[in-house]
Amino acid sequence: MSTITKQRPRKLKAVLRALMVIIGAFTTAYGLEAVLIPNNVSDGGVTGLSIVGSQLIGLPLGLLIAVLNIPFVFLGYKQIGKSFAIYSVIGIASLAVGTILMHHVPTIIQGDTLLVTVVGGIIIGFGMGLALRNGGALDGIDMLAVLLSRKLPFGTSDLILFLNIFVFIVVSTIFGLQGAILSAIAYFIASKVIHIVEEGLSGSKTFNIITNQPELMVETIRDRLGRGATYKLAEGGYSNEQFKEITCVINRLEESKMKEIIREIDPTAFVTVYDVAEVRGGNFKKQDIH
Repeated sequence: MSTITKQRPRKLKAVLRALMVIIGAFTTAYGLEAVLIPNNVSDGGVTGLSIVGSQLIGLPLGLLIAVLNIPFVFLGYKQIGKSFAIYSVIGIASLAVGTILMHHVPTIIQGDTLLVTVVGGIIIGFGMGLALRNGGALDGIDMLAVLLSRKLPFGTSDLILFLNIFVFIVVSTIFGLQGAILSAIAYFIASKVIHIVEEGLSGSKTFNIITNQPELMVETIRDRLGRGATYKLAEGGYSNEQFKEITCVINRLEESKMKEIIREIDPTAFVTVYDVAEVRGGNFKKQDIH
């Protein structure tokens, strides 16, 4: 196969990813201009600061989003890579253009504060999640949190929370305390929707099982769930006893059935369960259940 033939699918994939980032950005812009901003509700991060700046000095929101995110895009280029920076530039530029184009779109919800925060948070979360899933970011505050976490004795999530508390304090100077609280609620909803869009609705879980009947456990999982499993030899730190640790990846819908199998075969089994963001390759597919 020629090099040109190999590059075509790669270029097509890059174009499709960029298109999805653009769609995510315009979706976010619609959520801001048609739901949140007309109801005096803001977003978090750099977008929230841009909304406050736009209200204070009268500059277009899109211009402020583009300008304020420039240092964070550079930070993303240095800390994460060229590809991420390129897709982020595409996303942020599309968000900036989208807010300008949609500035006069009709407001779809007016007055109902609970509905505003829920619908606005869902729309913005979907848009931002779509961009992140395809390799770009629409807001630079997360990149700042990643960098600060390497310099300070705090986790990334703690720093994101702290930085956004500062943003919502600034928001309260324009939209009042109620507006800041509603903005925080909308941001929280958006963050949960981002998580769902990035990982998918079903998601997967990894079960690590230590049992005195590993062969029977694996056979039952295969017969009743249609899932394969792997063994890992482990040794107890206190007893020095060697045993087989079972690892099995399932989807969330199968979790209760897996727990039922474990209880039936070995109620004293030691079990740890982890959320899995993504599963690729290997043989992660269900076999026929006997």
